Amino acid sequence: MKIKKGDTVAVISGEDKPVKGKYKTGKVLRVYPKLEKVVVEGVNIVTKHRRPSQAKPEGGIDKKEAAIHVSKVAYLDPVTKKPTKIAYKEENGKKVRVSKKSGTVLDK
Repeated sequence: MKIKKGDTVAVISGEDKPVKGKYKTGKVLRVYPKLEKVVVEGVNIVTKHRRPSQAKPEGGIDKKEAAIHVSKVAYLDPVTKKPTKIAYKEENGKKVRVSKKSGTVLDK
């Protein structure tokens, strides 16, 4: 999987898809490689209705981010500020991620 925790990504399809060219962006909070899903900050918000318990006698409604498939997000290029694909390249004997739009090395 080319997306890692801490990357800034843009949602390119689904419920949070771009409207008039404006992408919803956020930082990747968690990555689930086996499920091919990521949790992005502020994207795919779901409401969870909590039943009253001893800890929270009033119950309530919680909002939190749910996982989204990795194919629905694209890495946000640090130079052009637009979604881009990621390629791999070898530098100094190390495999590093490279932005396809600007050619910027993403891994330091």
